[in-house]
Order: sequence, then C-alpha cells, then structure tokens
Amino acid sequence: MMIPLIALGSGIFALLAAFGLIAYINKQPSGNERMKEIAKAIQTGASAYLKRQYKTILIITVILAAILSLLLDWHTGITFVLGAVSSLIAGFVGMWVSVRANLKTAEAARRGNLGKAFVIALRGGAVMGLMLVGLSLIAISSLYIIFGNPEYIVGFGFGASLAALFAQLGGGIYTKAADVGADLVGKVEKGIPEDDPRNPAVIADLVGDNVGDCAGRGADLFESFSDNIIGAMILGLAMGSHWVLFPLFAGIVSVFSTVISLLLIRVKKKLNPVKALNLSVGIVAAINIALFYYLTTTFLGDIRYFYASVVGLATSILIVLITQYYTGDHKPVKTIAKASKTGAATNILTGFAVGLESTALPVIVMAASILISYLLGGIYGIATATLGILSTTAIIMALDTYGPITDNAGGIAEMSKLPKETREITDKLDAIGNTTKAITKGYAMGCAALSAFVLFFAYLQITGLNVIDVAKPIVFVGAFIGVMLPFLFSAFAIKAVGKAAFEIVEEVRRQFREIKGLLRGKAKPDYASCVDISTKSALREMIIPSLLGVITPIVVGVLLGKEAVGALIIGGTVGGITLAMLMNTGGAAWDNAKKYIEAGNFGGKGSPAHKAAVIGDTVGDPFKDTAGPSLHILVKLLNMVSIIFAPIFIGLLLSM
Repeated sequence: MMIPLIALGSGIFALLAAFGLIAYINKQPSGNERMKEIAKAIQTGASAYLKRQYKTILIITVILAAILSLLLDWHTGITFVLGAVSSLIAGFVGMWVSVRANLKTAEAARRGNLGKAFVIALRGGAVMGLMLVGLSLIAISSLYIIFGNPEYIVGFGFGASLAALFAQLGGGIYTKAADVGADLVGKVEKGIPEDDPRNPAVIADLVGDNVGDCAGRGADLFESFSDNIIGAMILGLAMGSHWVLFPLFAGIVSVFSTVISLLLIRVKKKLNPVKALNLSVGIVAAINIALFYYLTTTFLGDIRYFYASVVGLATSILIVLITQYYTGDHKPVKTIAKASKTGAATNILTGFAVGLESTALPVIVMAASILISYLLGGIYGIATATLGILSTTAIIMALDTYGPITDNAGGIAEMSKLPKETREITDKLDAIGNTTKAITKGYAMGCAALSAFVLFFAYLQITGLNVIDVAKPIVFVGAFIGVMLPFLFSAFAIKAVGKAAFEIVEEVRRQFREIKGLLRGKAKPDYASCVDISTKSALREMIIPSLLGVITPIVVGVLLGKEAVGALIIGGTVGGITLAMLMNTGGAAWDNAKKYIEAGNFGGKGSPAHKAAVIGDTVGDPFKDTAGPSLHILVKLLNMVSIIFAPIFIGLLLSM
C-alpha cells in the first residue's frame, strides 16, 4: 500500500506547486487601466460560459450516474461523478489562471522584457499541467486505497472522458465560431487588423481561446492521463501487485521532472523562447529516463520494461518533431502560403494535401512503437511505453496553455493600442504558441494510439476474448461502424462551427452597418452579443455528437455482441486517430501559412494572398480546434464505455 500513498503525496505536492506558481503570477504587474478593462471583459466572458457549460455537463453527469448505479453498481456511479468533476476542476483552474496570466504577460511585453513575458506565460501554463496530473494522482490512488481493485475505478475514467469530450467540443465550437466570424468580417471584408477593438467579435474570440484551448484541453489531457493509468493497472492484474501499481509512477515522475524543469528555466531579457521551450522538454525527458531506469529495474526487476518506457518517450519526441516540421517555418507551411497567391481554392487544396501527408510519418512512428514495445515486454510492454509518454504530460500541457496565454496577451496589446514594439514581442511569443498547441495535439494523438491499444486489451481481458475473427459478418460490421463514427462525429462538430459562425458574421455585419462611426473608431461595439451567440451555440451543439460515443458501443454490444464491440473499438481507433492527425496538423499549417504571409511574405497583410490565406485558416480552424482534438477523446471514450458495459454484453450473449 506504500506506492498509492506515495502517489497521493505526489499529487498533493503537484497542487502545492501549482498554487506556488499562481502566487508568482499574481505578484506580477498588471498594466494600465485600459489593459485591465479588456482583461476583465475576457475573464467575465470565460467565467460566464464555463458556469453555463458546467451546469449542463453536471446535469447530464448526475442522470448518467443514476443509470450506471441501477444497471451496474453503486461504486461505478460514484466514481463516474468523481471523474467528471475532477476533469472539470482541472480545466477550470487552468483557465482561471490563464485569463490572469495573459494580462501579466502583456505588461511584461509592454516593458520590453521578452524573457519575463515568456516565463510568465510558461508558468501560467504549467499550473494546468500540474493541476491535472496532481488531481488524477490524488483521485486514482485514493480510489485504489478504498476499493483495492482497478476495475472498480473504470467509472472514474468514463466520467473524465465524457466530461472532457463535452468541455473540449463545446469549447472548440465556441472559440472557432467567434474566431471565424471575427476573421471573415474583420480581416477579409473590412480589412482591419486581428484583435482590432472595433471588431464586435474580438472579445468572444479572446474568450474562446481560454474556454477551448485552456479549460477544454485541460479536461482533455486529464482524461488521457487518467484513462491510461487505469487501463495499465487493469492489465497488471494478471501479473501481480507490482504491475498493478507501477502505472502510478508515471504521474509521480511527471510531477517532479516538470517542477525541476520550471525551476531551471530562468528569466533572461534576451531569452530565446524556442530554445527555452525545447530545453524544458529536454530536461523533463532526461529526468524521466533516469527515473524510469531506477523504477523498472527496482519494482519490475526487468530492464526490458525500461527500454519500453524509452520507446514511449522517443515516440512522443518524434511526433513533436514531425509536428514542428509540418506546422513550423518549413516547406509545408511555405508551400501553402505560396499557393495563396492564386486564391483561396489553391490554398485550401494545398493545405488539405499537407494535412493528408502529415498522417504518414506519425502512423509509422506509432506502429513501430507498438511493435518494438510488444517485442520487449508483451502487452505490458506497450502499457509501459504509454507510461513513458504519459510522464511528459505536465510539461506538454504547460506548452499548450502557453499558446492561448500569449495569444490573449497579443489581443490585449492590440486592443489597448500599446506601442508597436509590444505587439512585436507578443507576436513572437504567439507564433511559437501556435506550434506548441499543434505539438500538444500531436502528442495527445500519439498517447491516444498507444493507450487505446492498452484499453483495448483491457477490454479483451474483462470479456474473456482471445481473438476477434474478422471473417464474421457481425465483426466486419462492427469495424465498419467504428471507422465511420469519427467521420460522423466530425461532421456534427464542423457543421456546429459553421452554423454558429454564420450567426456571428451576421451580427458583426449588422453592427458595422447599424452602429454609426464604429468602423472609424468613433463608437463602441456590442461585444456581449457575440459572446452570447457563441455561448448558446456551443452549449446547444455539443450534446448530440458527445453522446454518440456513449450510445454507439452500447447499441452495437446489445445487438451484435462483445466481439463486434471489439471490432468497433479497432475501427474507431484507427479511423479516429488518423483523421485527427489530418485535422490537427493540417489546420495548424493553414494558420501558420497565414501568419507567414502576415510577416511580410507574398505581399503581406491586406494582399490578395493574405485574404486567401485567411479563408484557408477559417477552414482549418474547426479542424484543429474543434473536431481534431475531440477525436482522441472520442476514441478513448469508446474504450471506456465498452469496458464499463462489458458485463452486460457478456450476460446478453450467454442468455441468447
């Protein structure tokens, strides 16, 4: 029982470290009154949205918990609620900090201190990373101490997955509806800069960065982290207590390596943000390798599992590098930017082709990772490789949340009409932030691929299946449905953004048309109306696609049986992860192609190429920030629902 207690203590330490970072951020200067006013509007809009969203999610959670308690058992219902609430808390705290760190980052930029602005943004992001790892460790270790069996904790993973899907999808719809609406009218039709205070949708856009990229992504990686640990613990049941408890070490390692990394990244006025970010990840990876060597040889007594964990770490690093190539200042982005010279059609064709191409190398890397780790240690070798990836969760989440913080800082600088030099600093930080957000999505995909494999074998173990016979028609049908589901889910998500963006565009046009002097800066826009439209649309449109992931495996299991559900999981995993890679990387490449033109290439801002790139970016926005990052949650939700309801599928089969 010592390991769960160590995990519990490490979780508490992670929360204390997060609160220490919050105290550091709160001490930083806040800027002038205009900056504070804009930051307050962002904070108010984000809090109002989350309050309404969380109320909706909690109502659905309570209803489902009652159903689970009646159909299965009481502890599944309780752990389901705990998982959902923990996921939402992780997202909320991270967002609460980000909407305050953005102002502090903008003020550091106003004072000309690039290094200080960078460190504030990174530490603001690290609050999210430490919170989600800490909360997960506290909850899972406590539940294991209480129940003594990881199969009783599956409800926690189910609750975390469902809440994360609601949070990520709803936040994604909100942020991209506002972003697309603001860009299409502001940049394309009116020719005004990004984040211009005359644009009625600009506050909704800045709010969206936080509810989607902070609260949504925080809940997202919380469920990824928790589901992976629970799945690996279930696999360990067949091997002994050490193997059951070993997955908790992934979280323990993540906490301490991240804290050390943050302490080593010092404030320097001429600090290079790209090198600093790479250094922070490198420090974490080096510490994790050393700790995994000690832990695998000491607790598992077999160095092959250490090699498997290194395979997992190498997988995450390779996927990060591949993502950087496709979304950074390299040939793919420049090719999309060049294609913009001949219009939006060629921009979209080239961007979509880059997205398609970007799936190849990550799939090869993940396939090699699965095979190598299996040869090293069997199914538990794959689980150990997944734990290797998991050990970098906190720092990767810090890099992700860094993105919206710097994006908001740039918006505050623009709307406050700060000097050009300030915006140059925030733009430099924001350009890196776009890549870090793409990296996080690539990381999440790699993690999802290996963890889905682990969860799939946990499903096989619980159902007693040894093989899935694809020659059976019902199995083939199950696989077909599994592959189709991510496409249907994405259709709902992207259509939701389109519908909400349509309403935003109409509202922004109306205000420019009816509010006299708005375009000349002589009148104030009605920011609240666009915030309200985005909020209502997101809450209305997030429910049906999210419930698809719950209902589909249950229906397939009841009608076709447990083997067909296994095929559904395989199809959903392969289809969902590949499609998500296309959307995440392709969308980020479109975005950075636009920024490449805005930097003065191919005519710069306001040129025909720029207008075409803006349209391409609006296509990529719902890809990379709504459908794409929600898909890997969908994949794991399919697994968790299947594991939860496996006893019902088995019972039905026995009675037939």
